[in-house]
Amino acid sequence: MENEIKIRLAKADDAESLLKIYSYYVENTAITFEYKTPTVEEFKKRIQKTLQKYPYYVAESCKDDRNMILGYAYAGDFKAREAYNWSIETSIYVHKDFKKNGIGSLLLEKLESTLAEMNITNANACIAKAEVEDEHLTNASINFHARMGYKMVGEFHKCAYKFGRWYNMVWMEKFIGEHSENQKSVNFKNFATF
Repeated sequence: MENEIKIRLAKADDAESLLKIYSYYVENTAITFEYKTPTVEEFKKRIQKTLQKYPYYVAESCKDDRNMILGYAYAGDFKAREAYNWSIETSIYVHKDFKKNGIGSLLLEKLESTLAEMNITNANACIAKAEVEDEHLTNASINFHARMGYKMVGEFHKCAYKFGRWYNMVWMEKFIGEHSENQKSVNFKNFATF
């Protein structure tokens, strides 16, 4: 399937397609801790805000003329203080019907590559964790990130409540750049202009 996928920068006009992917996770899973699906307009604003500073990629099927979006990944601030500029948080969502096809790996690899070119050094993932897996949450995302080279750095217990259950949250990290005493500045870009 890899040969049939194109990774490109997201556009605000992708909001409706991306929201169709995301709404499944909001309404049926504890992968995201949002309770209500955002509106298309709100999602469009989220995309635009991200693109002002960080990459936001979509995986698009090239198999036919529909160019269906199969998943997306983006980066965001880890923390607001300047000393954290070299650390980001990643987010990744794959269409529920196309998981386990390598789409997540392609998206994350492209995202990490671009962030490394910007002199970002640390990629962090905040991931929901089930103490006991259930119909709303498995630990597949933790396993995926581990396969992609992320290491566990911390766990918060029973910190999120959704679907009448308590869930944990973990942080995983991966170094994607070199750390030095005279660290190069981060080259933030306005990706919306491309």
